[in-house]
Amino acid sequence: MSTEQGSGAKKPVVVKAESHPERLMLAAMGMEAEFTLVIDGRPRRPERIFGDPRSFLGGDLMHRTGTSYHLSTGGAVYFDTGVIEVATPAMEIERGCAARAGRSLWEGILEVRSALDEWERGSRREAALMGFSAHYNVSFELPVAEQRPNRTVEKLAYLLVHILPTPVMLLATNRRSTGVGVRPRGDRIEVTVDFTPSPALTIATGTFIVGVTRAVMKWPSFELAELDRMRVPQIEGFRPIPHTSRRGWLAHESSFPSNPFVGNVNAPELQLTDGSRTSLREIAGRITRRFWKPIRQLSDPFTFRLIGSVMRGRAPSLLDRPDRPVEYEHVGRLCYWDNLFPEKVLSRSRYERVLIRAIHGKRLKIDGQWHRPVGMQGWSAVIFRPEGGGPRRVVPVDALIGRLEEWV
Repeated sequence: MSTEQGSGAKKPVVVKAESHPERLMLAAMGMEAEFTLVIDGRPRRPERIFGDPRSFLGGDLMHRTGTSYHLSTGGAVYFDTGVIEVATPAMEIERGCAARAGRSLWEGILEVRSALDEWERGSRREAALMGFSAHYNVSFELPVAEQRPNRTVEKLAYLLVHILPTPVMLLATNRRSTGVGVRPRGDRIEVTVDFTPSPALTIATGTFIVGVTRAVMKWPSFELAELDRMRVPQIEGFRPIPHTSRRGWLAHESSFPSNPFVGNVNAPELQLTDGSRTSLREIAGRITRRFWKPIRQLSDPFTFRLIGSVMRGRAPSLLDRPDRPVEYEHVGRLCYWDNLFPEKVLSRSRYERVLIRAIHGKRLKIDGQWHRPVGMQGWSAVIFRPEGGGPRRVVPVDALIGRLEEWV
């Protein structure tokens, strides 16, 4: 396909024949994962080794934006400040959405890993992907009539950093972790945490975050006073710090009276604001039970059981291990996607199917003329070129989800 060839290339002239919103119309979520590239045992900047992702993935990739390119899975890959980042497409929020996103993320990781395998054979060098971080994104949308100074995305992020960390620690962190972050990103909330070398725990973490975030978004106020009213337990002395990257907040190891990542998760070592003492696992369990219904509404049955089992100690948390698992060191080799959710069990999301059709070059008839997709405008629109000539068309993906059977 013909695409932009980097930031120095001339941008195509795009005629917006349809109204193109900057954001998706449906509430959506997505996941991202960052990896350190290790070549022959040494961490290296991927930009210096490859230039851009086309160098090892192949040159015929659909351009997304900037230096990011689409994978065949519908996701995207790009280099970001020294790491390789894999991102999923947006998934409309409904039951099983985090399982769909987790499947897409790990399929993208597998595609990147497979391309690196081929590069290794040709270069006779070893390339490893070391797990670095994961980002879980949830859209934020409030009707104008419901927007108030105490219900902003910034207020929501600060409130969530007092709710999410302890359960997310059990689901996604390890003994060497240092924090769980929440960042307001305009029309979305982004939760940052360590990469988790387990597809099942990745999906469980995403399910928990989406369920809790969407539930809290309905609260009448995002002020901290709501925590007492909603009976959310709080650790005495907890103080989040500014996030280390971009605006936002971080539940850092230093935010707690003692480092919760290295302590015994079952020992009653933490004092709550009501004066009682309890364990990290008990606090996480109480918060999970408080949001049990919205989590269940968005979860697939397997993941719902897994969340409950981790909170009760019946399934192991990475914090139950004495050290960070070795699987972090070689993602795609020591840990991998084993098709937990085949399509016959869990269908692709509608947004995902639109992007996959576009990335694979499927044609679509627009105003009586066949058009071929040639690029994306962010996650929210497909750029088409008419086969018979004429200006390019930018069509929102929301306008395409009802035409999934018309692509050929």
